[in-house]
Amino acid sequence: MKIGIIGAAGYTGGELLRILIHHPEATIAYAHSNSQAGKPVASTHTDLFGDTDLTFAEHFHTDVDVVFLCSGHGESKKFLAANPDFENVRIIDLSTDFRDESNGFVYGLPELQRDGIRQAQKVANPGCFATSIELALLPLAQAGLLKDEVHVSAVTGSTGAGQSLSATSHFSWRNNNMSIYKAFTHQHLTEIGMVLRKGQADFTQKINFIPYRGNFTRGIMANVYTEFAGTLEEATKLYTDYYATHPFTHVSPASIDVKQVVNTNKGLVHLEVHEGQLLITSIIDNLTKGASGQAVQNMNLMFGLDEKAGLNLKSVGF
Repeated sequence: MKIGIIGAAGYTGGELLRILIHHPEATIAYAHSNSQAGKPVASTHTDLFGDTDLTFAEHFHTDVDVVFLCSGHGESKKFLAANPDFENVRIIDLSTDFRDESNGFVYGLPELQRDGIRQAQKVANPGCFATSIELALLPLAQAGLLKDEVHVSAVTGSTGAGQSLSATSHFSWRNNNMSIYKAFTHQHLTEIGMVLRKGQADFTQKINFIPYRGNFTRGIMANVYTEFAGTLEEATKLYTDYYATHPFTHVSPASIDVKQVVNTNKGLVHLEVHEGQLLITSIIDNLTKGASGQAVQNMNLMFGLDEKAGLNLKSVGF
């Protein structure tokens, strides 16, 4: 397959390149960047030195099988409006622009609607926090067991803020530090609510979400709890049955930590029951399962490939 990447100089574009240059069925036709055009890809993504001789392209074209849109939020709508010929190319958008499934896009969470993704022409890749929280709650929603408000406390690595410098992504501020941002108002709440209602149409309870900036680079840990009348054994069966056919999401009987998923497309969940509350801990890498890895997983589904193609990645344990 011939691949085009728009916005290839950022974090998600770089992560896509790392995965796709080793994908058995993919050839990168161009890695487009307005800011880095003409420069070697490895001059920006220095870890790819020796892996690719690609140069950032100034121009792009529609002679590709699929194009990944990796520019900032709001830019995908502008790009497609300015380049209507891409309506005939399969598209995977990594921004927030079409996660409401507008303009013919299908929401790209395979654990929710794998068959729909297989038939899709256009896929809206989920957000990183959204992915981790949705994986924590999907089995409950699909079983109609979300009966009360949901409480979420989640922390993300600095790469979740994108590559542009800001006061809260600068090393000297972020290192040995932690802070809350967008409490109760995070933009991913909209898509999380949409996903949960796909499983449980009558879910109208609040999702109380407190996001944290972590003092590490990659990964998300979400701790989610809500009312649950069953036992731990019942919850474990519900989750293991739900994820039995999904190759990247696993229910761990032991406590989990972020290093288990960094640099992989895995999502791990761990369950505990405390006095009528189910606590679900969910971990992903925000750049792989939370962004570019999941985008490649969606591409594999769209083209009838092995869902795990190119994604047999190993975490760094220490």
